[in-house]
Amino acid sequence: MPLGTLDRSPPPFFRQGASALSKLIVCSALALFLMVADTRFKLTQPLRIAMAAVIYPIQWLTMQPLLLTEEVGSYFESLKSSQSTAEAARQKLGLQSQRANQVEQLSLENTRLRSLLELRDRVTTPSKAAQVLYDSADPYSRKVVIDKGLLHGVSSGSPVLDERGVLGQVTRVYPSVSEVTLVTDREQSIPVLNVRTGARAVAFGDPGNHASALELRFMASNADVQVGDVLTTSGVDGVYPPGIPVARVDKIERQVETAFAHIFCTPLAGVDGALHVMVLQPVSGQIPERPATEVTQKIGKKGSRP
Repeated sequence: MPLGTLDRSPPPFFRQGASALSKLIVCSALALFLMVADTRFKLTQPLRIAMAAVIYPIQWLTMQPLLLTEEVGSYFESLKSSQSTAEAARQKLGLQSQRANQVEQLSLENTRLRSLLELRDRVTTPSKAAQVLYDSADPYSRKVVIDKGLLHGVSSGSPVLDERGVLGQVTRVYPSVSEVTLVTDREQSIPVLNVRTGARAVAFGDPGNHASALELRFMASNADVQVGDVLTTSGVDGVYPPGIPVARVDKIERQVETAFAHIFCTPLAGVDGALHVMVLQPVSGQIPERPATEVTQKIGKKGSRP
């Protein structure tokens, strides 16, 4: 090919039109013009509305996963908050119920203590307060253990009362605690006085079917005893002071073929639920001893007989 026929112009790849600076100036001026025209004359407002109407479904679809995620997160958060609130309310209700039970128990205990103090004012015998710790481990006996013993001046044979009457008698004493045999124990007996008639009798713990009752034994079938009669301590045994409530007659069985009536009594003291008690000194410890001169004179008189 002859050299004169060759195209000496640069290839299209290296061709350049207007410079970049001139393009920037033109585009900036056009943009400024469009902004001013849109601000003054609202030229692109219809276009914006149309584009917004076209793009809105796309925006709505793209926002649904995010909204769904937020709703699910809010649901689980509210569920967790509700569970926490319900658990806190349940715990608070349990505490309030426990406090209500404690209030009822403390009110009952306060009432019993007030009654015990009133009984203490009526009884002139020296006494000391004690608390029942637990029941005896022997299932065949009716005994409790109190928190007072030799170190507190408790002696064997001391009567034990609660706010309603005679509970039992101290039968075994240890340094710090004592064992009290209840009046309903089968080995326990107590002289009583019928308040209505003034008749004396002896009440025994009933070992039979009436395990929490007393029985008046050796009472004649025609004895003047009625259901509802109140029995108190007679004071003739040298242990219990007189006039302390013991039991109430609950049932009387009179049979022709027997000379004695079967009289069952319900103890007035809380033998099944006593908590605070009062320990008295035995009456025998308060009775003055017989003067030695009188005893000597009687012995001398007996010895001088022919």
